[in-house]
Amino acid sequence: MKLQAYNQEQAQAAMEAAAKKKFRVGVLGATGMVGQRFLSLLENHPWFEVAVVAASPRSAGRTYEQAAGSRWKMKTPMPEAVKNMVVLDVNDVEKIAAQVDFVFSAVDMSKDEIRRIEETYAKAEIPVVSNNSAHRFTPDVPMVVPELNPEHFEIIRDQRKRLGTERGFIAVKPNCSIQSYTPALHALMEFEPETVVATTYQAISGAGKTFKDWPEMVGNVIPYIGGEEEKSEQEPLKIWGHIEDGVIVKAQTPVITTQCIRVPVEDGHTAAVFVTFKKKPTKEEIIERWRAFKGLPQQLGLPSAPKQFIQYLEEDNRPQVKLDVDYEGGMGVSLGRLREDTVFDYKFVGLSHNTLRGAAGGAVLCAETLVALGYISRA
Repeated sequence: MKLQAYNQEQAQAAMEAAAKKKFRVGVLGATGMVGQRFLSLLENHPWFEVAVVAASPRSAGRTYEQAAGSRWKMKTPMPEAVKNMVVLDVNDVEKIAAQVDFVFSAVDMSKDEIRRIEETYAKAEIPVVSNNSAHRFTPDVPMVVPELNPEHFEIIRDQRKRLGTERGFIAVKPNCSIQSYTPALHALMEFEPETVVATTYQAISGAGKTFKDWPEMVGNVIPYIGGEEEKSEQEPLKIWGHIEDGVIVKAQTPVITTQCIRVPVEDGHTAAVFVTFKKKPTKEEIIERWRAFKGLPQQLGLPSAPKQFIQYLEEDNRPQVKLDVDYEGGMGVSLGRLREDTVFDYKFVGLSHNTLRGAAGGAVLCAETLVALGYISRA
């Protein structure tokens, strides 16, 4: 499915208007690790400015610095602009809705509670761009990597009909674990990948932890991450699905099986991938497709978009977390070690930054795309 023809002039006008007058943004779950990453990314954003920080009732009523200062986990300092903001109760939807144009959601609740609170914001005519997994398989909620499937944002029209809204909707970004291999496979779809085996080696920040508060991970490997393998196998199929009768229908191929392992790395998810194609390409064709791949964010020149989305590294010992996790400001994907396999057609290694491309950064890029395409407008 291709993105319906969008008006380049209208997209350019929307982007210029956003640069002249910033959108007022709320961050739900602002005290957690992903919420902190949102605040760091939004500190100097050319289109968005933080108007509201919201969290659980136990944090509400205090300044952000009081509520999160001792738990600040970013390597960069807490943004000055949010330190003295009073944290609002995330459940006070009406109060928050009156102060924002849209919200980013990174709340730490049960899935049922997340589904309920995000839908409540949407019904209050507030667009919700979510980092959470609760709505990823709601049939009319787009789950988008903007370079791969921006056409799925078109389902928002159907979702608004269901919700009875004019502005409000929910859009989500996919799981951090799939970012290191799904873009690589997407760039090769013309060769029809049939079977994929992927083992992901996932950083502790994916669990919202640092080594300071998870010392038992130092020198350790845990071969289980709850729910992660199911997400890693099924979410790419929704990304490669199509819209039919007001819902997103998952793709049936390729067949994907995964193992997900927690490793003693602070940031960066690595994947070892094996793949068989219906139409086997040459190694040179694969590398050329990876290096040439561009998506809508690159075409539009969105603020958070990496100029080169995928890089292929020729060295046998790359990609490495220490050397490559921050490629393109953490928004690019690094690939390497492509070679033919004795069982599958090819195998390769991928790396992506799990809290930038895989979490808050990916959601910010989704929001930028939604602004450019006209789905997010001013309240």
